[in-house]
Amino acid sequence: MRKILVVGAGQSGLQLALGLQSHGYEVTLMSNRTADEIRSGRVMSTQCMFHTALQHERDLQINFWESQAPRIEGLGVSVAAPGSFDPGPSQRAIDWVGRLDGYAQSVDQRVKMAGWTETFAQRGGQLVVHGAAVGDLDYFSRAYDLVLVSAGKGELVSMFERDAERSPYSEPQRALAVAYVHGLGPRPEHPEFDAVRCNIVPGVGELFVMPTYTLSGRADILFWEGVPGGPLDAFQGVKDPAEHLALTLDLMKTFLPWEYARATRVELTDAGGTLAGRYAPTVRKPIGRLPGGGLVLGVADVVVANDPITGQGSNSAAKCAAAYLASILERGDQPFDEEWMGQTFDRYWNTARHVTKWTNAMLAPPPEHVLNLLGAAGQLQPVADRFANGFDDPADFENFFFDPAKSEAYLGEVAAAGSAA
Repeated sequence: MRKILVVGAGQSGLQLALGLQSHGYEVTLMSNRTADEIRSGRVMSTQCMFHTALQHERDLQINFWESQAPRIEGLGVSVAAPGSFDPGPSQRAIDWVGRLDGYAQSVDQRVKMAGWTETFAQRGGQLVVHGAAVGDLDYFSRAYDLVLVSAGKGELVSMFERDAERSPYSEPQRALAVAYVHGLGPRPEHPEFDAVRCNIVPGVGELFVMPTYTLSGRADILFWEGVPGGPLDAFQGVKDPAEHLALTLDLMKTFLPWEYARATRVELTDAGGTLAGRYAPTVRKPIGRLPGGGLVLGVADVVVANDPITGQGSNSAAKCAAAYLASILERGDQPFDEEWMGQTFDRYWNTARHVTKWTNAMLAPPPEHVLNLLGAAGQLQPVADRFANGFDDPADFENFFFDPAKSEAYLGEVAAAGSAA
């Protein structure tokens, strides 16, 4: 029986630990918090997981909250008209919703990670509740066939060298502010199904509104992404959750009155329902070297940390865990050496590179052909649907999003098909 140490109990670490456990590996999981501490703590993220990522959870039979979480069937985009902040639909230069081929879901990571941690322990896994330093791993690495590092913050990340070629940004590109709320009213457009809403205020930032399942049941996430130094970059130093929510709503009232109109009665889900911060999107080299000569393999956002503007964090973590699990199973009893580690990361990067390219593009001001594409989606439903489904399979953006000629050709095809019909 091969012994594997997983450091970090987030989406990727826990999914990998549970997957390896189900295949008979002897797995030790290091978490810096107990399940109860996770459950009673502050929200850790926004997360909207699309079909492929959800399927990885179903494959391992760890989709425990699927029947309770809202089914998100669409993804809508609104772009505020420049210079006009009067209430009403005239304020939106673009407004549409695309339908997803398979529904998406969001489960508060406090619920999921606490539940998965308990499941791992109940199934006989060794759970070590302890923050890990590089020195600890140096000691542990001698006792394990493989050490996987999936703790995306803190000292351990410094073991993994920044990949400058794949990391165009050295500074944070957005200031992030999250509030989990009860009491949000439905959008008057398409109230019959749940959708994630992406509201773009050009030059200022974005507000995402997504249905979720939290400790107290159904809720919604209000998530501002502000251009640093701009009017949305206002949450630094705000410690009081009530003040955080008031500021969130005040900014909605100013910049996105159509979203504010349904938020006049919201309240925080709980005292831990807010989060603010920022980080620079970074790709790192996948192999970390320990002082004693041992090697560790980085997982998910330890090695590929994208800005959450495209909602890919938990999706990428699930896909990384699935790819690594497959590579470990295929390895059999051969050594998990440096060459294998490199190949295992490359297998994941083959998916992740599309996410990174698309996310970094979305952080920059949109070029004319992308504005044309977003505008056309309001008139041509197939364009809206394809854009929405790109969140599940970002590789598809290569076919119609980045290149102006491909984009123009695609819009021409859809328009011609529409007029022929």
